[in-house]
Amino acid sequence: MKSSRTRLALAALLVAGSVVAIASIGRIATASPAAVQDHMSPAAELAQVRRVTARFQSVEAAIAAGYQLGWVNGANVRILTGCVASPTAGAMGYHYINPALVADNAVDPLEPEALVYQSTPDGGRELVAVEWIVRSAQSNPPGVAQPPSVLGMEMHILVPPPGPAFYLMHAWIWKHNPSGMMADWNPRVTCP
Repeated sequence: MKSSRTRLALAALLVAGSVVAIASIGRIATASPAAVQDHMSPAAELAQVRRVTARFQSVEAAIAAGYQLGWVNGANVRILTGCVASPTAGAMGYHYINPALVADNAVDPLEPEALVYQSTPDGGRELVAVEWIVRSAQSNPPGVAQPPSVLGMEMHILVPPPGPAFYLMHAWIWKHNPSGMMADWNPRVTCP
């Protein structure tokens, strides 16, 4: 009799645990992407960024989605149209920027403002990184005064005025960067 009550109590606990687990799965399945992302590790967040940007392996797909080579500033001058390189630190590559995403001065990890490509031997372009961009108060046109953050890291200004003065953050999710996943320059990227 005692073992029957024990079995019944164990069965009740298993059922209760299953109900809690199913309810938790349901909350995760119906939660907004931002709510789910708040509970992700940095590696999981980067994996998610990689999944959503995989469709931009071809420059043509990026262009079809609204990205364009360079950015038109407030003086109506297109900047960042060439391959961006450092004489000592490596390169970034070609920046295909989505003007609508830059215009909103908001950061969504799953919608990077720029896709960064390097040249391939056959003259094409290969996706190597993503970049989040927010205009600073010194940009043309002006943006935000305080540095925003993405993936839990504060963005920074690489080129102060009179340069573009963007807050930015790179993620080298498509090409290994020995300088670090979030470094600005990649020594394995070269400009032609």
